[in-house]
Amino acid sequence: MSDAFLSQIQADALIAMDKRCAHAQPIDYPEFGGHVAAPLLSNDGRETFLLDVHRGRIDLRKGTNQLRAHQAIVLVRLDFGGRPHRNPDDQEISSPHIHIYREGFGDKWAFPLPDGIFRNIEDHWKSLEDFMAYCRVIEPPNFRRGLFA
Repeated sequence: MSDAFLSQIQADALIAMDKRCAHAQPIDYPEFGGHVAAPLLSNDGRETFLLDVHRGRIDLRKGTNQLRAHQAIVLVRLDFGGRPHRNPDDQEISSPHIHIYREGFGDKWAFPLPDGIFRNIEDHWKSLEDFMAYCRVIEPPNFRRGLFA
């Protein structure tokens, strides 16, 4: 698989496979304005992923959770608390929204949140838990929550 391009079949397969944290060491959940990238592996260890967690610095409601493959390819990204997104077809998708890899476009397409997946998008911690479940992270990182997590 190329580092710059995935077919839709490849991307869908990567999203659908079970993932686990690559290590058991605690990872500090980011404070406001912070970012962390947690390493993930497929169950067979052949595929590597990164789970990114970004939290807003000025607008504390803003955040992003994303799943990357091959270091740089965004497979799924959840944006919340931010501005609407304009898709390549000029359709505007309000926030919160989810980006799912689309062959030929990468993560440039956003979609409304699927029903029944995200329990409380305003709760960053629950949103991360729901995002990990959506991305099939069956053994999540050992996030250590701080005072403002």
